[in-house]
Amino acid sequence: MSLFTRSRQLPDITGGEKDADGGGATGADVTEEATGEPGKTETSETSETGDQATPPPSGSPRPGWFGWRRRFPRTARGVSVGTSVLAGLLVLLVLLFPNRLDHMNLRSFFRLPVEAIVLVAVLLVLPPRARRIAAVVSGLFLGLFAVMKFMDMGFYQTLARPFDLVFDWIMLGNATDWLKETFGRTGEVLAVIGVIVLFLALLALCTWATLRLTNVMSRHRSRSVGTILVLGTVWVTCFTVGVQFGGVSFATKGNTEFLANRVQQVRNGLGDAQVFEKQSAVDAFAATPPDQLLTGLHGKDVLFTFIESYGRVAIDDPAMAPEMDATLKKGDATLKAAGFASRSGWLRSPVTGAGSWMAHSTFLSGLWVKNQQRYLNLTSSKRATLTSYFQKTGDWRTVGIVPGVRKSWPEGKYFGLDHIYDSTHLGYKGPYFSWTPVPDQFSLEAFQKLEHGKKNRDPIMAEIILASSHNPWSPIAHTIDWNDLGDGSVFEQIKKEGTNPTEVWKSQERVRTEYRKAIQYSVDSLTQWMQRYGDENTVLVFLGDHQPVPTVTKGSTSRDVPITIVAKDPRILDRVDDWHWTDGLKPADDAPEWGMDKFRDRFMTAFAK
Repeated sequence: MSLFTRSRQLPDITGGEKDADGGGATGADVTEEATGEPGKTETSETSETGDQATPPPSGSPRPGWFGWRRRFPRTARGVSVGTSVLAGLLVLLVLLFPNRLDHMNLRSFFRLPVEAIVLVAVLLVLPPRARRIAAVVSGLFLGLFAVMKFMDMGFYQTLARPFDLVFDWIMLGNATDWLKETFGRTGEVLAVIGVIVLFLALLALCTWATLRLTNVMSRHRSRSVGTILVLGTVWVTCFTVGVQFGGVSFATKGNTEFLANRVQQVRNGLGDAQVFEKQSAVDAFAATPPDQLLTGLHGKDVLFTFIESYGRVAIDDPAMAPEMDATLKKGDATLKAAGFASRSGWLRSPVTGAGSWMAHSTFLSGLWVKNQQRYLNLTSSKRATLTSYFQKTGDWRTVGIVPGVRKSWPEGKYFGLDHIYDSTHLGYKGPYFSWTPVPDQFSLEAFQKLEHGKKNRDPIMAEIILASSHNPWSPIAHTIDWNDLGDGSVFEQIKKEGTNPTEVWKSQERVRTEYRKAIQYSVDSLTQWMQRYGDENTVLVFLGDHQPVPTVTKGSTSRDVPITIVAKDPRILDRVDDWHWTDGLKPADDAPEWGMDKFRDRFMTAFAK
């Protein structure tokens, strides 16, 4: 081994072994930083492997970054100490960073994580080669750990729950679709690039930081061992005694608990298919003859209508309640004037923030569809839904009005719909309203023209999914004269008069205001349609599918959504009298609350007598 080759392998006392470019300090470059004596220069140094290093011969390339370490030793020492401190802070931040934005506060960072102590102890006891490998692996793991926490932050902000490592990958595609519809193709591409860059940066920085600290500790082994023994003792003592600062435990093992919960989540997810299959096999109406199904509704048009994101917050939140109360009272008066009565209650949705299709399938199937795997298993099974039971009787034409569907929807056949009208088959020639392809008022008018308004037809069972109140709630339409709807071109000007989603989402209060207006528009459209086109043979069931995102709910954990039955024939509401729902369109605070999966069987029981 040549003298120059040996010098290139010397450990760098400032944080790492020499790079191929000669970086690091060796031989004559090591002055006060290595010896502790001003002006004194070491002529040799023993590496971790025992090799003896000597200064490079005369004429060799100058060591250091173009020799700057020799020229500026104090600066080099400052850079060395600074980068080591930054590496330590990065590792600590990853371990102390919460996975929820609402848990972010200064107290969260004044804790001692046991995982840091254990990691350092393990690295110190390993031999040099194994230590370096372990440092790289640990750094990559820390980077992935940080990514997981950021994923959780995003999911808590939109779905009020952490990211599911088994079921939620498909939701990333939905997120990019939302970005495209809200901020355009450019915004979507920039966001995706930013996420990829952040992901790679976190992996690289965490790996560098772990390697840097490992090299520092190995050069100061005795001091590092003593420090870890002291910190370990402090942690055990504080954990045993329960020391807290501002209500936060100083000695924490939160990362270990976090990972344990994730492991259990994965195990539960992998076993969930078998649990769901057993639940799916139990159906109280599977053996009921078709002529005994839903006999109490014969001759009626039954409309199951979902209002996107219509959650309890729209009714209960003090900032929204006055305007929503006015809208619901107006709707009540409109319907009563037309001879209709209504009853309202609460349902608990399996999702919040997004995942409408899981709420719809829960409501229709009578099963708790809480994740994408359950949805896929359900729609590929023979489990009957509320809509397919109507089809099974042969007494109703079953149709779907789904303006939010813009591409192939093969699952639609599973729900027992004879015909499906998506956004391209409603006759709409107007503009999109951000995510929303067709305004609610136009969707309902299209249903009237395409199905409900036909003469000499069979009774209809319709599943109608209104989309105007879909996130991001900007811009939104407003109701106009029904005779002016035409082909929807009139909405071009209405959209221009609306708000800009990019500007709206800069303010939580503006988002909440636009959300409330969107719900009001959907309710107004529906009650006006019922007044205009409903008759004694029309039965309307409308409900929210889930609560909106936490930006709107302000951290509420409720998953309740309102549900209402409207009918002119008093015999219809008499059949649900024992449900004890509230008269009118607004459910009382203490109105019955059911799981959304309970509605199917209760409804079919009530109308099977």
